[in-house]
Amino acid sequence: MLRQTVGGAVKARPRAVARAAAWSAVEAVPTAVFGRAVGEAVDAFRTGRTADAAIWLGVLSLAAAAGAFGSRRLYPALAEIVEPFRDDLVRRVADGALRRSLAGRPDTGAVARLTHQVEIVRDTFGGLLVVVRGFLFATGAALIGLVTLMPEVALLVVPPLVLGLLLFGAVFGAAAVRQRALVVGEEEIAERTTALAEGLRDAVACGGEDAIRAELGAAVEAQAAAGRAVARFAALRAVSLAVSGWLPLLLVLAAAPWLMRRGATPGVLIGALTYVLHGLQPALRTLVHGMGGSGLRLAVTLARILETSAPAPPARPEAAPPVAGAPAVELRGVSFAYGEGARPVIEDLDLVVPSGGHLAVVGPSGIGKSTLAALIAGLVSPTAGEVLVDGHPPGDPDRRVLIPQEAYVFSGTLHDNLAYYAPDAAPGQVERAADEVGLAPLAERLGGYGARLVPADLSEADRQLIALCRAYLAPQPIVILDEAAYRLDASAEARAEEAFARRPGTLIVIAHRISSAARARRVLVLDGTRAQVGRHADLPAVSPLYRDLIGRWESGPGRGSEPAGLLGDPDGVDPVLRADLAVDAGQMVADGADRQDEVLGDLRRGRAT
Repeated sequence: MLRQTVGGAVKARPRAVARAAAWSAVEAVPTAVFGRAVGEAVDAFRTGRTADAAIWLGVLSLAAAAGAFGSRRLYPALAEIVEPFRDDLVRRVADGALRRSLAGRPDTGAVARLTHQVEIVRDTFGGLLVVVRGFLFATGAALIGLVTLMPEVALLVVPPLVLGLLLFGAVFGAAAVRQRALVVGEEEIAERTTALAEGLRDAVACGGEDAIRAELGAAVEAQAAAGRAVARFAALRAVSLAVSGWLPLLLVLAAAPWLMRRGATPGVLIGALTYVLHGLQPALRTLVHGMGGSGLRLAVTLARILETSAPAPPARPEAAPPVAGAPAVELRGVSFAYGEGARPVIEDLDLVVPSGGHLAVVGPSGIGKSTLAALIAGLVSPTAGEVLVDGHPPGDPDRRVLIPQEAYVFSGTLHDNLAYYAPDAAPGQVERAADEVGLAPLAERLGGYGARLVPADLSEADRQLIALCRAYLAPQPIVILDEAAYRLDASAEARAEEAFARRPGTLIVIAHRISSAARARRVLVLDGTRAQVGRHADLPAVSPLYRDLIGRWESGPGRGSEPAGLLGDPDGVDPVLRADLAVDAGQMVADGADRQDEVLGDLRRGRAT
């Protein structure tokens, strides 16, 4: 699990890893050139070739400049790996603590993990990326330099190097056990301290100070012992460093006569020693000290976080295929009320929306239109009857997408917002969807599809257009628009709805304007007593409410600019209804004042609790 988590954090960002590797190779150029340049310069000076020596020293200077440039460009790429890893750990810790709290097991140790251990993991993970990457590239560069200088020298260096690394690996595993005891002890002390702070007054009142002092002192002493055990492994790390870093140096010096008999010059020997002293040894020292300190903390602390955090959610099973011949949406005797004893908002409703259908739902504000949308989307369950979507119970997000009145836009690029339900959508698909829905002018005004959005800077109409285009791009076959365009003007709303009508799939529109109903193939009228379904042209003959709504629409300024709020928008409330609401509100305030006087009177008489 630990290797999968760390490995997954690296594999999840291949581009950042590739950039880090490329700049690491550039950073290692001085190591690869150093020994060879020093050896050639020594031989050149020894034989009086001063110009050649100066050239090699110039090459070394250029290599140093290249290494500095690579090091400067390296760290942004590493940050692209480390920071998302930290964010994922924070989510894991918070999710795990919430799950255990909901299960009745408050997780007081989560504070230590979230505020201290996550930061340890983040810092050590970033540091170890630098250390391990530096060791691999520096060691590789030094060995390549040794081979080009004289292959026999590489044969003397590699065996002790491998032996020392194997010894360090064996020590690392044993040290990790002690380090885990150190981390667990830290959590235990945090939990004991929290409990002590909460119950200190009771402990003093019961005379339990000595017992608490002894118990907490024992925990602190155990923590100190664990720290001393971890420190003892520093000596073993020094042994592994001596084998892998200093033994090669001794072997090269001892084999110098043999190497010279095989053609090695003084410059070659000095160059080989340079590679060992200034290439291998610094890389090894950094690796051993880094892995022995930070590496242990990372391994143990991360393992502890993973143990106590919620597991990754299982992959959601694929949606069952639609039932053959089933309509897209079907309601059978559905009723819904907000609470026991409340009057049903929807009562005994039967409705069938065929696949590929286009239904508009109209009715006064508060009659249950949004409740109907929530029932179809599976956000609420009926108190009676049955709701089916493609022949299955509702709620599967792979079947439908619901856009509510309050459109949500998150911080990120415009493309990210539009392709949220379709992350694999190509830029051309996104642009075509924007043209269909009418978003293209807004995209141009914002600076293109790569522009980063600040949701607070967008108007409600802008947010609704973005949400509509997001739904248009979604792969779900059923789209529910719950007054999702009520902030758009009539022409913009018409363009968006006509685009959805051409889109393959089923469309259900909770209508804000009667023109939405006129565009639909069928209309559902909710009037509080019974529901009627029919075509726009046929319903006026059988529904007085629908006939009245059409009359108000046709008597307005024009079909393209009917009054806002015709079907319940708060900005278009009828003046008579607004007056009635004001009277009702005044009466509620008066009733509340009377009730307050009654309660105060009861309190004075000592009868209220």
